[in-house]
Amino acid sequence: MKFRLGLTGSIGMGKSTTAQMFAEEGCVVWDADAAVHRLYAKGGFAVLPISEEFPGCIEEGSVSREKLRALIASDSTVLPRIEAIVHPLVQQDRADFAAQHPGHIGVFDIPLLFETGGDVEMDATACVTVSREVQVQRVLARGTMSPKDLDRILERQMPNAEKCARATYVIETDTLENARTQVQAIVKDIQDRPTHA
Repeated sequence: MKFRLGLTGSIGMGKSTTAQMFAEEGCVVWDADAAVHRLYAKGGFAVLPISEEFPGCIEEGSVSREKLRALIASDSTVLPRIEAIVHPLVQQDRADFAAQHPGHIGVFDIPLLFETGGDVEMDATACVTVSREVQVQRVLARGTMSPKDLDRILERQMPNAEKCARATYVIETDTLENARTQVQAIVKDIQDRPTHA
């Protein structure tokens, strides 16, 4: 792969929309959440190891995310055990993707990029950001989460200010036009970099 850009940002910051903008600029996009879905689906590589560790979380040959979530909520030892199974599989999926796209700029959409140390595999990182007020509005407008659910998710994530401070690029997603302009500038900056071995 010509260049690996790690894309991250907290929930409701506009990461998925921004990833789509990179795709429209000719980048290839790998999505960590989509990789997990593939691994959990019938025939996916995570089904067998999770069935051995948590047999009650398998439904019709695939991993039930709802049952896993319930288990995680009831037992603090469950999440690290799931991560020990899933993280290496996700890493392999990411490596396979990079190998399939040798001449491209790859954008790796990873919600917990810094938290999991995935940034060390990247040539640069980009963090999407927006004000806390807009973030909360966006998340609650989906109707799938309560303010308490949102707080619980944010507690597990690195603070937004810290992510932005660590990122090579920061993308403000207050408007689509502003985000697109920044994405185009980042792609140009990457294309203008001297080719590295």
